[in-house]
Amino acid sequence: MTTQDQKLSTGPEYAEQKAESLPQPVSSKESSYNTIIDTAQLWTSPRTVFSKRHWMTDVDPLQSTFPLAAYCFMTGFIDSVSFTAIFVWCGFQTGNSVQLALALARLFSGPPGQRDTSFHLADQQALTSVLTFIGGASLGRIGDWMGAKTRAWLFLGTMIQALFTMAAALTAWKSGQGSIAEVRGDPAWTNALTFVAIAFMSASLGLQGIMGKRVNTQFATTIVLTTVWCELMADPKLLTFRHRVITRDHKLIAIFALFLGGFVGRAIIDAVGAASTLGVGTGMRVVIAIWWLFVPGKPTKTGKPVSA
Repeated sequence: MTTQDQKLSTGPEYAEQKAESLPQPVSSKESSYNTIIDTAQLWTSPRTVFSKRHWMTDVDPLQSTFPLAAYCFMTGFIDSVSFTAIFVWCGFQTGNSVQLALALARLFSGPPGQRDTSFHLADQQALTSVLTFIGGASLGRIGDWMGAKTRAWLFLGTMIQALFTMAAALTAWKSGQGSIAEVRGDPAWTNALTFVAIAFMSASLGLQGIMGKRVNTQFATTIVLTTVWCELMADPKLLTFRHRVITRDHKLIAIFALFLGGFVGRAIIDAVGAASTLGVGTGMRVVIAIWWLFVPGKPTKTGKPVSA
């Protein structure tokens, strides 16, 4: 192992940086400008999709671009529902954590006897989101037992996300409340069932985040883009346009997919409401779950992907 290989042997960029460090075949140089073509085959065709070997085989992170981009899309899609209704992000827990810190500081603001000691509705909703996000992420530990990159866990985990999203859709529908809040002080969701909807949405994104992180690619958690933005701007090959740069291109795909998810989510909310939007999201998660079954495995020494 060379000194360069030792430097690349750790970190979330290893698989993709390693791929970039290898020389390309002459026949592939003409088509190397398209990141999707080189690293994200739409799916493989295993001989026996339902064989145990196929299910328990790790997917190739380099071939996982499409489902991970779909994860990013779902982050924007789900967050558009919660932010439109209550101005709370179910996926971006940095803001919720700071909001709770401010709520705690408010208890000591002002002279004794005149302090605001009430637990504001917005703070209750933020706390619900943080706690259930952590709970959903903790379910990702199941992947440690099954194999974090196996098709079986990626399928099962994504189906659990779909069930959480479906539960959020049902509770939002049964709550009988609106979908769009006009001002921050007057959220559209206030009753107990909407708190349950917030909980299920946050749990689905928490589980998605740890699953995305364990695949170990440029998409990171598929949830928080602050780090992705920073890493993108710090990429030494950011302005290299003569050939593909996976470390840059996949980050751009993640950012665009999340933006598109938020846009599409809000458009559907305006048309049919939050509950139906979450119903659509449930269907999308099921499609992503099935998609994982067809992602190629890591190539063997013969160069063929492991499938069955």
